Amino acid sequence: MRTHTGERPYKCQFCQKLFTNAGDLKKHMTTHTGEKPYKCQLCQMSSARRGNLKTHTRTHTGDKPYTCQFCQKLFTNVGSLKRHIRTHTGDKPHTCELCHTSFSRSDRLQEHTRTHTGEKPYKCQLCYKSHASVSGLKSHMKTHTAEAPYLCKICNKRFKRIGILQRHKRSHSTEKKLDHLNPNNGSSAKQFGIYAGTQCYD
Repeated sequence: MRTHTGERPYKCQFCQKLFTNAGDLKKHMTTHTGEKPYKCQLCQMSSARRGNLKTHTRTHTGDKPYTCQFCQKLFTNVGSLKRHIRTHTGDKPHTCELCHTSFSRSDRLQEHTRTHTGEKPYKCQLCYKSHASVSGLKSHMKTHTAEAPYLCKICNKRFKRIGILQRHKRSHSTEKKLDHLNPNNGSSAKQFGIYAGTQCYD
């Protein structure tokens, strides 16, 4: 009945947040105490909630009970399925209060909000440079290692960042255009005023 009346008689002693039932309050309290009583039997992972442990266990079993109605892709939990479905529907329910930009995921909104606040909570432990997102920190960490996971399929050169790879790939596109206009290939580069990037004034 409290879901209809709005009554929330259970209060958190730490942050004063209110809840409709004792079970929800108990789950919330673990965010303050750090208690994680639910432990995975296959690895060292532990969780504050039984549902999170159940979802985690599927990473070991491979069980994916949730299916996308649009593309039949499978997921381990309903949250991941909902986020995925938005890639089909275009739904963006999370809106920035400062500039009204919308996002399909709450974590993307959170990262975006930091562009307004300047907050950079993720710090490199090697050089102490701070970043606004986990992905930004991960990308930065590659500058400290020899890891270069992004491969150019044209020349097999590797890069540490995907943005650098994308710029590199454009150099291949330019080479291909110039090669197409090369007189040795039967094309008249001269009529376009181009010889390997040099303008011809004849």
